[in-house]
Amino acid sequence: MKINDHELSFENGGVRILKNGTVLYYNKRPMYAFVKTTMAVTEFFDRPYDEISEESGRVTCSGILTTPNGSELCFRDIYEEKDGSILISRNLTVRKCAEGDLGFASKISFVLGDAETIRDYHCFAPATWYRDNEFARPYVTGFDPDCEYNWRKETGMTLPLFAARSKKSGETIMLSRNRANVTLPGRRVYHFTQAIDEQCTTGSIGLSQPEDRTINYLYYGFPVRMKTGAVRDGITIDYVYPATDGQIGDRQQVYNVDYMMKTKTLNRILHPMKQGFTDEYEVRLDLGCFDDFYPMMKWAWRTVYARLKDNVFDVDQDLQYHNNINAMKKLTREYENGAWGVPFSSFLPDMDLDSISMQFGFVGQQPGIGYQLMDHGFRENDREALDKGRNIINFWVKNSANGLGAPRGCYSPIIKDFEPYPIWLRMSADGLENILDAYVLTRKKGEEHPDWLAFCEKAAEFFVKIQNTDGSFYRAYNDDGTMRMDSKANTISIVRFFIQLYLVTGTQEYKTAALRAGEWSYENVYKNFEYRGSTCDNTDVMDNESGIYAMFGFLALYDLTGEEKWLDALIGAADYTETWTYSWDFPVYCDNPASPLGSRGISGQSPVTIGTGGGDMYMAACAYIYYRLYIITGDDHYRDYAEFIHNNTRKANDVYGDFGYAVQGLSWEGGGFADQELRTLLHWLPWVTYVELDPTSRLMNTFGAYDIAGCEKLSEEEKQKRNRIYDNYAK
Repeated sequence: MKINDHELSFENGGVRILKNGTVLYYNKRPMYAFVKTTMAVTEFFDRPYDEISEESGRVTCSGILTTPNGSELCFRDIYEEKDGSILISRNLTVRKCAEGDLGFASKISFVLGDAETIRDYHCFAPATWYRDNEFARPYVTGFDPDCEYNWRKETGMTLPLFAARSKKSGETIMLSRNRANVTLPGRRVYHFTQAIDEQCTTGSIGLSQPEDRTINYLYYGFPVRMKTGAVRDGITIDYVYPATDGQIGDRQQVYNVDYMMKTKTLNRILHPMKQGFTDEYEVRLDLGCFDDFYPMMKWAWRTVYARLKDNVFDVDQDLQYHNNINAMKKLTREYENGAWGVPFSSFLPDMDLDSISMQFGFVGQQPGIGYQLMDHGFRENDREALDKGRNIINFWVKNSANGLGAPRGCYSPIIKDFEPYPIWLRMSADGLENILDAYVLTRKKGEEHPDWLAFCEKAAEFFVKIQNTDGSFYRAYNDDGTMRMDSKANTISIVRFFIQLYLVTGTQEYKTAALRAGEWSYENVYKNFEYRGSTCDNTDVMDNESGIYAMFGFLALYDLTGEEKWLDALIGAADYTETWTYSWDFPVYCDNPASPLGSRGISGQSPVTIGTGGGDMYMAACAYIYYRLYIITGDDHYRDYAEFIHNNTRKANDVYGDFGYAVQGLSWEGGGFADQELRTLLHWLPWVTYVELDPTSRLMNTFGAYDIAGCEKLSEEEKQKRNRIYDNYAK
């Protein structure tokens, strides 16, 4: 069986994948079963197929695997070419159930022929594993190269795929779920080491390098090992069904408990060893060859995205934009000491206030909300929105700068003072950009606010003075400008502010600072795949927001200069960032009728940091920028994705008032659902509304519509003209 320049062959009951006569991947014993016994130990068994036949291009392989206790598992695997892939369809039936065997699972796997360690391969599992996962937490799958099992439940991935690329040859193999047909499991939350659940239809994907011993962890992490019945040939890429999560690395760093060993976890779900019980599942096998990780990642993502992407959610974007504006008008008020803004957090659906604190950017986005109110106020002659927006901007301009001009991050109306807080580079950029945008907006309308511009210039001078000699900035600073956190990966986040301030003032040092920061980010963030640390309430690990801010910065550099290198970096950041979006859908349990996700599904949501699963709707922030990228490149995929995130992130919103929110249109702040149970406080934070307002208003201001379909009504020539946003930014 030929797939492009690869060949799939069968001999001696096994399967091989060759290229130019060289065996790249193989499995000598494809019938592999995990069997849970009455001693609560899961044992492993494998053997070759008994029969192999071919008819009309389909290869059918079958056989019976008998356990030592006498249970019989009947395998029937069909291999066929499908749209440039190999579709592997497995039917596994319990023909005989013997006493002593309680449950089973199986796997479809291939040995990586040239791998001696898992670090011989760069791996990609979206929002879970990038390259060597060097920028992940220690307990995330793939970080610890000594783990025998590096499997992750596919509902923890934004698409159910795992790709592995040989660092030696570039040869790449990918396994992925064939259809988005996961159903609800029987058990609600999996805090078990090996639970039987006949309703679970979720698999796991990853790499394993097992010893020839079983492994079962007891309560406190002690591993029970015994000789297994399976033979180890090497490192394998595996699709395990039903799911096994693990091994998860050293948990002592999480719980701070000393068990005298590096405790790990391995959580299995098995189906019942019940006569007549049948598993049926389908796996896609894709093959390629790539000269680096990035093109492999892009190929893997787009291949599965095209097959499994969920339908676009139908949203009235005009209604939802005005829902958000009305919500911000309603929630904006004056607090003591002249502070204007919105609450920090409130519980839905009743908007039960949880915290009153005001943040300059990040999850608070107070100046951003101020600007959005003003932008709407001018567009629709809404004086209430204008006045409240001005009041928010005025408060931060008059009060937030410290003695050196740096913006302080958090203000508490309760203590009538600023809270102790680092000067985060990303958070500073958020607020400064919006105050500058408010200055530009009002000046075009005939209003003069020189103090707003002076505030931005003083802050810019502070950052110019502390820019490192290599062009980078640190992640966070102390009030006096000394380094607080030594990571430099957030450098790109302030670039757009410097560029736009240069356009307004003509001050060359701002342009120079932006270009120097851009050069550092090009070499270290883009080339080194170091998208990490933008979430200020998380450790300095890989996340989706770092990709988003890289897009903001590199697009601004491209808009300013037109240089292709910045477009290359922008495309690289965009291709990375979209892999953080749940683009397929699966059902989740939800006991709270006030949560829209319980009935609408989770596609469009995105994990916050690597390996966590679950997430929020932050990808809403990107609809405008992906649409602009589509216009620049002509790549229809970016338009498709822009519309997908613009609409499907709204699944979490009470757009039409169906869910009884006290303030219509609001959305949750985020939660967990990788285990197919929605776990959330169901609370709202200001950033949730801001990241919907910002791209929607930009679409309107640039292309004349709140939705992608409306923007597409413009001629190609008109879209290209309007897409040159810096031609008129400061005029």
